[in-house]
Amino acid sequence: MAVLGIPVLEDKYPVTMDMWPIQCKEFNRVWPFYENLKQGKFTTTKCKGCGKVAYPPRVICPECYSEDLEYVDLPKKAKVVVFSEELKGVPLGYDSPLIHATIEFPAGSPFKTIVTKIINCPAGKLKEGDEVQFVVFPVAAHPIDIKGGIAMKERVFFAFEPVNK
Repeated sequence: MAVLGIPVLEDKYPVTMDMWPIQCKEFNRVWPFYENLKQGKFTTTKCKGCGKVAYPPRVICPECYSEDLEYVDLPKKAKVVVFSEELKGVPLGYDSPLIHATIEFPAGSPFKTIVTKIINCPAGKLKEGDEVQFVVFPVAAHPIDIKGGIAMKERVFFAFEPVNK
């Protein structure tokens, strides 16, 4: 598969430069997380035994080591606690500005904060305390060799964006 626009990578798949996980059952044990993303749901795992909610999703409970987990919904809105904007020197594959933020979920959420990417926000517009919302975006399909045939697996990922753009 050619990577257009980057001559050194023509006809080569840049797996070491791929920032997105392989999201299919055959290669990823947390594949339900990605299937939920495709449906617009923000989820993580909860242990059916001890009740521990872990993010990112796990295959084994970090508290009691049980493998009996279920997927539960997470809040889709949060407030920005602190953030960083990268305008120059953004890594290959990312657009400027590259914004990462620690966001705080509402009271009663299984998590107080997470670190996430902020998209659809011009440089200098985001402020501490701004409300952000969950958004799913497409990622380039990934060529996977499954039982002797090459399949293109559609992929998505998530970020948060300002509620008031």
